[in-house]
Amino acid sequence: MSNDRISEYLAQFAQTRAQMVEQLRRVVVGQTEVIEQIMAAIFTRGHCLLIGVPGLAKTLMVSSIAQILDINFKRIQFTPDLMPSDITGTTVLDENEQGKREFRYVKGPIFSNIVLADEINRTPPKTQAALLQAMQEREVSAGHETYKLPDPFFVIATQNPIEQEGTYPLPEAQQDRFMFNVKVDYPSSDEEKRILSMTAKDEVNEIQKILSGKAILNLQKLVRSVPVGDFVIDFVTRLVRASRPKDPSAPEFVKKMVDYGAGVRAGQYLIQAGKAFAAMDGRFSVAIDDIRKAAPPVMRHRIATNFQAQAEGKTSEDIIAELLKVVGEPEPPKYGAKKRL
Repeated sequence: MSNDRISEYLAQFAQTRAQMVEQLRRVVVGQTEVIEQIMAAIFTRGHCLLIGVPGLAKTLMVSSIAQILDINFKRIQFTPDLMPSDITGTTVLDENEQGKREFRYVKGPIFSNIVLADEINRTPPKTQAALLQAMQEREVSAGHETYKLPDPFFVIATQNPIEQEGTYPLPEAQQDRFMFNVKVDYPSSDEEKRILSMTAKDEVNEIQKILSGKAILNLQKLVRSVPVGDFVIDFVTRLVRASRPKDPSAPEFVKKMVDYGAGVRAGQYLIQAGKAFAAMDGRFSVAIDDIRKAAPPVMRHRIATNFQAQAEGKTSEDIIAELLKVVGEPEPPKYGAKKRL
Protein backbone atom coordinates (compact mmCIF):
# COMPACT_ATOMS: atom_id res chain seq x y z
CA MET A 1 0.00 0.00 0.00
CA SER A 2 1.40 3.39 -1.01
CA ASN A 3 2.02 6.17 1.47
CA ASP A 4 -0.53 8.41 -0.25
CA ARG A 5 -3.20 5.72 0.05
CA ILE A 6 -2.38 5.17 3.75
CA SER A 7 -2.58 8.92 4.40
CA GLU A 8 -5.98 9.02 2.70
CA TYR A 9 -7.25 6.13 4.83
CA LEU A 10 -5.89 7.76 7.99
CA ALA A 11 -7.78 10.97 7.20
CA GLN A 12 -10.98 8.92 6.82
CA PHE A 13 -10.16 7.12 10.07
CA ALA A 14 -9.88 10.45 11.91
CA GLN A 15 -13.33 11.43 10.59
CA THR A 16 -14.79 8.07 11.68
CA ARG A 17 -13.31 8.49 15.13
CA ALA A 18 -14.87 11.99 15.37
CA GLN A 19 -18.26 10.52 14.45
CA MET A 20 -17.89 7.85 17.16
CA VAL A 21 -17.04 10.45 19.79
CA GLU A 22 -19.98 12.60 18.65
CA GLN A 23 -22.39 9.70 19.15
CA LEU A 24 -20.94 8.82 22.56
CA ARG A 25 -21.27 12.43 23.69
CA ARG A 26 -25.07 12.01 23.47
CA VAL A 27 -25.06 9.69 26.48
CA VAL A 28 -21.64 10.00 28.14
CA VAL A 29 -20.55 13.34 29.62
CA GLY A 30 -16.81 13.99 29.96
CA GLN A 31 -14.33 11.11 30.38
CA THR A 32 -12.51 12.15 27.18
CA GLU A 33 -9.26 10.36 28.00
CA VAL A 34 -11.07 7.20 29.09
CA ILE A 35 -13.03 7.00 25.84
CA GLU A 36 -9.87 7.64 23.80
CA GLN A 37 -7.98 4.87 25.59
CA ILE A 38 -10.82 2.36 25.17
CA MET A 39 -11.01 3.15 21.46
CA ALA A 40 -7.22 2.82 21.13
CA ALA A 41 -7.40 -0.63 22.71
CA ILE A 42 -10.19 -1.71 20.36
CA PHE A 43 -8.23 -0.64 17.27
CA THR A 44 -5.13 -2.53 18.46
CA ARG A 45 -6.93 -5.76 19.52
CA GLY A 46 -6.21 -4.97 23.17
CA HIS A 47 -8.17 -5.39 26.40
CA CYS A 48 -9.02 -2.75 29.02
CA LEU A 49 -9.39 -2.76 32.79
CA LEU A 50 -11.49 0.19 34.00
CA ILE A 51 -10.90 1.13 37.63
CA GLY A 52 -13.09 3.67 39.42
CA VAL A 53 -15.50 4.12 42.29
CA PRO A 54 -19.20 3.23 41.77
CA GLY A 55 -21.42 5.61 39.85
CA LEU A 56 -18.91 6.95 37.29
CA ALA A 57 -20.65 5.42 34.25
CA LYS A 58 -18.06 2.70 33.59
CA THR A 59 -20.68 0.20 32.46
CA LEU A 60 -22.58 2.89 30.53
CA MET A 61 -19.44 3.81 28.58
CA VAL A 62 -18.76 0.23 27.55
CA SER A 63 -22.37 -0.52 26.59
CA SER A 64 -22.56 2.76 24.62
CA ILE A 65 -19.38 1.93 22.71
CA ALA A 66 -20.88 -1.48 21.93
CA GLN A 67 -23.99 0.28 20.56
CA ILE A 68 -22.05 2.37 18.04
CA LEU A 69 -20.26 -0.77 16.83
CA ASP A 70 -22.35 -3.22 14.80
CA ILE A 71 -21.00 -6.30 16.61
CA ASN A 72 -22.12 -8.71 19.35
CA PHE A 73 -21.96 -7.56 22.96
CA LYS A 74 -22.33 -9.60 26.16
CA ARG A 75 -22.20 -8.42 29.77
CA ILE A 76 -21.13 -10.83 32.52
CA GLN A 77 -21.85 -9.80 36.10
CA PHE A 78 -19.06 -11.37 38.16
CA THR A 79 -20.22 -12.74 41.53
CA PRO A 80 -18.56 -14.91 44.20
CA ASP A 81 -20.51 -17.99 43.06
CA LEU A 82 -19.71 -17.63 39.34
CA MET A 83 -18.04 -20.73 37.86
CA PRO A 84 -15.60 -20.90 34.91
CA SER A 85 -18.15 -22.81 32.81
CA ASP A 86 -20.58 -19.92 33.27
CA ILE A 87 -18.16 -17.87 31.17
CA THR A 88 -16.61 -20.27 28.69
CA GLY A 89 -19.49 -22.74 28.26
CA THR A 90 -20.12 -26.37 29.13
CA THR A 91 -20.55 -29.80 27.54
CA VAL A 92 -24.03 -31.31 27.80
CA LEU A 93 -25.46 -34.72 26.90
CA ASP A 94 -28.02 -34.15 24.17
CA GLU A 95 -30.21 -36.27 21.93
CA ASN A 96 -29.90 -35.73 18.18
CA GLU A 97 -32.58 -36.11 15.47
CA GLN A 98 -31.85 -39.82 15.09
CA GLY A 99 -32.53 -40.39 18.77
CA LYS A 100 -28.87 -41.02 19.53
CA ARG A 101 -27.33 -39.39 22.55
CA GLU A 102 -24.14 -37.41 22.10
CA PHE A 103 -22.15 -34.73 23.86
CA ARG A 104 -22.63 -31.18 22.62
CA TYR A 105 -20.70 -28.08 23.61
CA VAL A 106 -22.86 -25.09 24.59
CA LYS A 107 -20.88 -21.90 24.14
CA GLY A 108 -20.80 -19.37 26.97
CA PRO A 109 -21.02 -15.57 26.82
CA ILE A 110 -17.27 -15.30 26.16
CA PHE A 111 -18.10 -16.10 22.52
CA SER A 112 -18.92 -12.52 21.66
CA ASN A 113 -17.12 -9.59 20.03
CA ILE A 114 -17.16 -7.34 23.09
CA VAL A 115 -17.33 -8.91 26.56
CA LEU A 116 -17.94 -6.67 29.55
CA ALA A 117 -16.58 -8.38 32.67
CA ASP A 118 -18.42 -6.27 35.25
CA GLU A 119 -16.81 -6.11 38.72
CA ILE A 120 -14.22 -8.72 37.79
CA ASN A 121 -12.63 -8.65 41.27
CA ARG A 122 -15.81 -9.98 42.92
CA THR A 123 -15.26 -13.52 41.65
CA PRO A 124 -12.64 -16.08 42.86
CA PRO A 125 -9.29 -16.55 41.03
CA LYS A 126 -10.45 -19.84 39.50
CA THR A 127 -13.17 -18.03 37.57
CA GLN A 128 -10.95 -15.04 36.80
CA ALA A 129 -8.43 -17.45 35.25
CA ALA A 130 -11.10 -18.67 32.81
CA LEU A 131 -10.52 -15.44 30.91
CA LEU A 132 -6.75 -15.91 30.55
CA GLN A 133 -6.69 -18.23 27.54
CA ALA A 134 -9.49 -16.29 25.86
CA MET A 135 -7.71 -12.95 26.28
CA GLN A 136 -4.27 -14.14 25.22
CA GLU A 137 -4.89 -16.88 22.65
CA ARG A 138 -8.41 -15.82 21.61
CA GLU A 139 -9.65 -19.37 21.91
CA VAL A 140 -11.32 -21.64 24.48
CA SER A 141 -10.37 -25.26 25.19
CA ALA A 142 -13.12 -27.63 26.35
CA GLY A 143 -12.33 -31.32 26.67
CA HIS A 144 -10.45 -32.44 23.56
CA GLU A 145 -11.64 -29.52 21.44
CA THR A 146 -10.42 -25.95 21.03
CA TYR A 147 -12.87 -23.32 19.81
CA LYS A 148 -11.83 -20.06 18.17
CA LEU A 149 -13.40 -16.87 19.46
CA PRO A 150 -15.03 -14.43 17.03
CA ASP A 151 -12.96 -11.68 15.47
CA PRO A 152 -12.86 -8.89 16.55
CA PHE A 153 -12.76 -9.83 20.23
CA PHE A 154 -12.22 -7.55 23.25
CA VAL A 155 -12.56 -7.93 26.99
CA ILE A 156 -13.35 -4.76 28.91
CA ALA A 157 -13.42 -5.33 32.66
CA THR A 158 -14.50 -3.01 35.46
CA GLN A 159 -13.20 -2.97 39.01
CA ASN A 160 -14.15 -1.07 42.14
CA PRO A 161 -10.96 -0.02 44.02
CA ILE A 162 -12.60 0.81 47.36
CA GLU A 163 -14.38 -2.47 48.10
CA GLN A 164 -12.36 -4.87 50.23
CA GLU A 165 -14.75 -7.46 51.69
CA GLY A 166 -15.93 -10.13 49.29
CA THR A 167 -13.38 -9.23 46.61
CA TYR A 168 -10.45 -11.08 45.10
CA PRO A 169 -7.68 -8.81 43.75
CA LEU A 170 -6.55 -9.69 40.25
CA PRO A 171 -3.20 -11.56 40.14
CA GLU A 172 -0.35 -9.74 38.40
CA ALA A 173 -0.32 -12.36 35.62
CA GLN A 174 -3.91 -11.56 34.72
CA GLN A 175 -3.47 -7.81 35.05
CA ASP A 176 -0.65 -8.09 32.51
CA ARG A 177 -3.13 -9.45 29.95
CA PHE A 178 -4.85 -6.05 29.91
CA MET A 179 -3.28 -3.57 27.52
CA PHE A 180 -4.62 -0.57 29.44
CA ASN A 181 -5.34 0.02 33.10
CA VAL A 182 -7.76 2.91 32.69
CA LYS A 183 -8.40 5.18 35.67
CA VAL A 184 -11.97 6.53 35.68
CA ASP A 185 -12.07 9.68 37.82
CA TYR A 186 -14.82 12.00 39.05
CA PRO A 187 -16.29 14.45 36.51
CA SER A 188 -15.56 18.17 36.71
CA SER A 189 -18.09 20.56 38.27
CA ASP A 190 -19.54 21.63 34.90
CA GLU A 191 -19.73 18.04 33.68
CA GLU A 192 -21.51 16.93 36.84
CA LYS A 193 -24.05 19.76 36.47
CA ARG A 194 -24.72 18.63 32.91
CA ILE A 195 -25.20 15.02 34.05
CA LEU A 196 -27.68 16.09 36.71
CA SER A 197 -29.49 18.33 34.21
CA MET A 198 -29.89 15.38 31.80
CA THR A 199 -31.25 13.29 34.68
CA ALA A 200 -33.70 16.02 35.75
CA LYS A 201 -35.04 16.38 32.19
CA ASP A 202 -35.18 12.59 31.78
CA GLU A 203 -33.35 12.87 28.46
CA VAL A 204 -33.07 9.65 26.46
CA ASN A 205 -30.71 10.06 23.51
CA GLU A 206 -30.43 7.35 20.88
CA ILE A 207 -27.06 6.65 19.30
CA GLN A 208 -26.37 5.30 15.83
CA LYS A 209 -24.08 2.49 14.73
CA ILE A 210 -20.91 3.72 13.04
CA LEU A 211 -18.68 0.71 12.38
CA SER A 212 -19.29 -2.90 11.39
CA GLY A 213 -17.11 -5.80 12.50
CA LYS A 214 -15.44 -5.95 9.07
CA ALA A 215 -14.68 -2.21 9.22
CA ILE A 216 -13.08 -2.64 12.64
CA LEU A 217 -10.82 -5.41 11.28
CA ASN A 218 -9.77 -3.18 8.38
CA LEU A 219 -9.00 -0.30 10.75
CA GLN A 220 -6.93 -2.65 12.92
CA LYS A 221 -4.85 -3.49 9.83
CA LEU A 222 -4.51 0.21 9.09
CA VAL A 223 -3.27 0.93 12.62
CA ARG A 224 -0.70 -1.87 12.34
CA SER A 225 0.62 -0.28 9.12
CA VAL A 226 1.47 3.03 10.84
CA PRO A 227 5.29 3.24 10.83
CA VAL A 228 7.35 3.65 14.00
CA GLY A 229 10.78 5.21 13.70
CA ASP A 230 13.94 4.01 15.44
CA PHE A 231 13.87 7.30 17.34
CA VAL A 232 10.57 6.32 19.02
CA ILE A 233 11.61 2.68 19.56
CA ASP A 234 14.76 3.92 21.33
CA PHE A 235 12.67 6.09 23.64
CA VAL A 236 10.29 3.22 24.46
CA THR A 237 13.21 0.89 25.20
CA ARG A 238 14.90 3.34 27.55
CA LEU A 239 11.61 4.21 29.30
CA VAL A 240 10.67 0.59 30.00
CA ARG A 241 14.18 -0.45 31.08
CA ALA A 242 14.44 2.55 33.40
CA SER A 243 11.44 1.21 35.36
CA ARG A 244 13.37 -1.93 36.41
CA PRO A 245 15.27 -1.45 39.68
CA LYS A 246 18.05 -3.92 38.74
CA ASP A 247 18.74 -2.32 35.37
CA PRO A 248 21.89 -0.13 35.22
CA SER A 249 19.90 2.66 33.56
CA ALA A 250 17.34 2.81 36.38
CA PRO A 251 17.35 6.14 38.27
CA GLU A 252 17.93 6.16 42.01
CA PHE A 253 14.26 6.66 42.96
CA VAL A 254 13.31 3.53 40.99
CA LYS A 255 15.96 1.44 42.78
CA LYS A 256 14.69 2.81 46.06
CA MET A 257 10.91 2.48 45.64
CA VAL A 258 10.18 -0.20 43.01
CA ASP A 259 10.08 -3.97 43.58
CA TYR A 260 9.86 -4.88 39.92
CA GLY A 261 9.35 -2.89 36.77
CA ALA A 262 7.57 -3.25 33.45
CA GLY A 263 8.28 -6.23 31.21
CA VAL A 264 8.77 -6.48 27.47
CA ARG A 265 5.00 -6.59 26.90
CA ALA A 266 4.79 -3.02 28.22
CA GLY A 267 7.07 -1.82 25.43
CA GLN A 268 5.04 -3.69 22.83
CA TYR A 269 1.81 -2.15 24.11
CA LEU A 270 3.37 1.33 24.22
CA ILE A 271 4.21 1.07 20.52
CA GLN A 272 0.77 -0.31 19.64
CA ALA A 273 -0.95 2.42 21.66
CA GLY A 274 1.25 5.05 20.01
CA LYS A 275 0.18 3.76 16.60
CA ALA A 276 -3.50 3.95 17.62
CA PHE A 277 -3.23 7.51 18.98
CA ALA A 278 -1.44 8.65 15.82
CA ALA A 279 -3.94 6.94 13.51
CA MET A 280 -6.95 8.34 15.38
CA ASP A 281 -5.47 11.82 14.84
CA GLY A 282 -4.96 11.07 11.15
CA ARG A 283 -1.16 11.18 11.44
CA PHE A 284 1.17 8.96 9.42
CA SER A 285 3.79 8.26 12.09
CA VAL A 286 4.13 7.82 15.85
CA ALA A 287 5.50 10.73 17.88
CA ILE A 288 7.17 10.76 21.29
CA ASP A 289 4.11 12.54 22.70
CA ASP A 290 1.97 9.54 21.70
CA ILE A 291 4.20 7.31 23.83
CA ARG A 292 4.05 9.77 26.74
CA LYS A 293 0.25 9.75 26.53
CA ALA A 294 0.19 5.94 26.52
CA ALA A 295 2.68 5.48 29.37
CA PRO A 296 0.32 5.87 32.40
CA PRO A 297 -2.43 3.44 31.30
CA VAL A 298 0.06 0.92 29.91
CA MET A 299 2.58 0.95 32.78
CA ARG A 300 0.62 1.76 35.96
CA HIS A 301 -0.33 -1.89 36.56
CA ARG A 302 3.08 -3.22 35.50
CA ILE A 303 5.19 -1.40 38.09
CA ALA A 304 5.07 -2.70 41.67
CA THR A 305 6.07 -0.23 44.36
CA ASN A 306 7.56 -1.37 47.68
CA PHE A 307 7.01 -0.40 51.32
CA GLN A 308 9.38 2.57 51.02
CA ALA A 309 7.21 4.08 48.29
CA GLN A 310 4.07 3.49 50.33
CA ALA A 311 5.67 5.15 53.34
CA GLU A 312 6.42 8.23 51.22
CA GLY A 313 2.93 8.19 49.66
CA LYS A 314 4.21 7.37 46.19
CA THR A 315 2.20 5.29 43.73
CA SER A 316 3.14 3.66 40.44
CA GLU A 317 1.63 6.68 38.67
CA ASP A 318 4.06 8.97 40.53
CA ILE A 319 6.94 6.73 39.46
CA ILE A 320 5.82 6.91 35.81
CA ALA A 321 5.51 10.70 35.98
CA GLU A 322 9.06 10.96 37.33
CA LEU A 323 10.36 8.56 34.69
CA LEU A 324 8.84 10.68 31.92
CA LYS A 325 10.74 13.66 33.33
CA VAL A 326 14.04 11.82 33.73
CA VAL A 327 14.04 9.76 30.51
CA GLY A 328 14.58 12.40 27.87
CA GLU A 329 14.11 12.08 24.16
CA PRO A 330 17.04 10.41 22.36
CA GLU A 331 19.19 12.62 20.17
CA PRO A 332 18.31 12.21 16.50
CA PRO A 333 21.17 10.98 14.31
CA LYS A 334 22.99 13.78 12.56
CA TYR A 335 22.52 13.97 8.84
CA GLY A 336 25.47 12.50 6.99
CA ALA A 337 27.13 11.19 10.16
CA LYS A 338 29.08 7.98 9.65
CA LYS A 339 28.27 5.00 11.84
CA ARG A 340 31.03 3.75 14.07
CA LEU A 341 32.15 0.22 13.43
